[in-house]
Amino acid sequence: MNKKFAINNFIGILFVFFIIFITAGGAEAAVAFPTITVGMGDANTPQEFTQGVQILVLLTILTLAPSIFIMTTAFIRIIIVLALTRQAIGMASLPPNQVLAGLALILTFFVMAPTFNKINETAIQPYMNNQITQQAALERGIKPMREFMIKHTEEKELGLFLSMAKIEKPKNWEDVPTYTLIPAFVITELKTAFKIGFIIFLPFLVIDIVVASILVSMGMLFLPPATVATPFKLILFVMIDGWYLITKTLLEGFIT
Repeated sequence: MNKKFAINNFIGILFVFFIIFITAGGAEAAVAFPTITVGMGDANTPQEFTQGVQILVLLTILTLAPSIFIMTTAFIRIIIVLALTRQAIGMASLPPNQVLAGLALILTFFVMAPTFNKINETAIQPYMNNQITQQAALERGIKPMREFMIKHTEEKELGLFLSMAKIEKPKNWEDVPTYTLIPAFVITELKTAFKIGFIIFLPFLVIDIVVASILVSMGMLFLPPATVATPFKLILFVMIDGWYLITKTLLEGFIT
């Protein structure tokens, strides 16, 4: 029970601090943030020592925030599908990795905007206004993220981690520990992303096979099929408005 409580608090802290940074700019009311200074001095009271340790722990936890963000949002599925699409077209470096990562981040923020706004409204703003305690803010902050992950997690993957953790089957989703929900969500997203990638690969694979067969029949064995097939795949991708269709499919998979 203590292990579950500690892990849930750890993840909750990451979520809350991350949402503070991405929603502070769009808040309707200006929020006065305290100035942070790093230094060492004598603690006059035990409370001062405890506060210093808490700040040090929080700064350490924030270094893991990007990894937690990647593994608990729509970023996994989006970046994998975009990368597989580039590989299916046959362009190893176009679009560049920076463009794919930037597009994946933008789409991730679009998908996660309702969840982030809910965390801001129910946890961050009440805590900043001294309406709720820190513990209550952590519990409220992690709840919307759990709801998102639960919606996109399959029971088969979740059952694997529950059995490995030797946890009895929960009666409802609220009883599922967060430290088992996150890896189950990641595995589900990986599986879904590769399913979408396989469907994207099929038409381009057909083009590669047709071009290779034509070159062999013409006796042009030393001409790489990729050199001839790549322009045809690009034409096909542009004609069907591929980026629009892929983006639409990804967004519908999360929003609907």
